[in-house]
Amino acid sequence: MKASLDPSDALYLHPSDNPGLVLVSKVFDGSGYGSWRRAMVIALSAKNKLGFVNGECEIPDSNSSDLQNWERCNNMVISWLLNSLVKELAESVVYATTASEIWDDLEERFGQSNGPQMFQIQKELSQAVQGTSSITAYYTRIKKLWSFGMRSKL
Repeated sequence: MKASLDPSDALYLHPSDNPGLVLVSKVFDGSGYGSWRRAMVIALSAKNKLGFVNGECEIPDSNSSDLQNWERCNNMVISWLLNSLVKELAESVVYATTASEIWDDLEERFGQSNGPQMFQIQKELSQAVQGTSSITAYYTRIKKLWSFGMRSKL
């Protein structure tokens, strides 16, 4: 094990990091996956732990001095992910051994665009009118629909 880790190292845990931490303000309940995912990406990136969910921070060899630190960080990220899910969803992924397994499972179940949803977005975009909405509210609505559609390869 290294004597001390550089704070910029992905294996570094800040003293304020703890398994009970909730990284996002709204737990994921099966709806609004795109927004929840984006909030988690921002939070994990800020904590320098995004590599644990996107596969960039791979498990070290079993004889590596980094293995223990990797396992601690992976378990911390697993805790953060579980804390950001409603009980029913958390129970469905609690036995995953890596944070990336949980992330991939959620991505597979909720990240896939589905035809009816994409049709609905296209319909809402084509029928959007400002009406009595303020310019800000109208723009925000259009931008949200457009962004979601682009992420889903509209």
